[in-house]
Amino acid sequence: MLNIVLVEPEIPQNCGNIARTCAATGSRLHLVRPLGFDISEKAVRRAGLDYWHLVEVADYAGLDELFARHPEAVNDLWLTTTKAPRSYQEARFTADSWLFFGKETAGLPLAFREQFRSRCIRLPMVSEARSLNLSNTVAVCVYEALRQNGFPGLQGTGEMAK
Repeated sequence: MLNIVLVEPEIPQNCGNIARTCAATGSRLHLVRPLGFDISEKAVRRAGLDYWHLVEVADYAGLDELFARHPEAVNDLWLTTTKAPRSYQEARFTADSWLFFGKETAGLPLAFREQFRSRCIRLPMVSEARSLNLSNTVAVCVYEALRQNGFPGLQGTGEMAK
């Protein structure tokens, strides 16, 4: 199962969209604090996230706690950053990869990127564009990882296949 990690996400709508992508793909969602929004049951219900119950969500006080609880993540992680030297298409994802995404205003911390420099990937875009929306970036990377692994556990056809 893919692991989607949002490091200090700031915009609740992005998190909601990403949670929906996780729900539709069976991916786990990991949130690294601080968060720019409330994820209490009451707040989620008020936001109308009717698919939230389909998402396995875990939250952590920081990256240190995430790696303490999931040491296996170090062996199969990918960091998305506009500063990466190579395209996401060069990554070889496994069905259990950990995909890290940084906060909307600043991305992933520099020290973290440097620590895993060889695991940094980016989505190609024109030089004038600063970045893509976080939820779009997550969706592209999740579906590429799933494609590389044969879309495990996902329905490949719709009702029109009959």
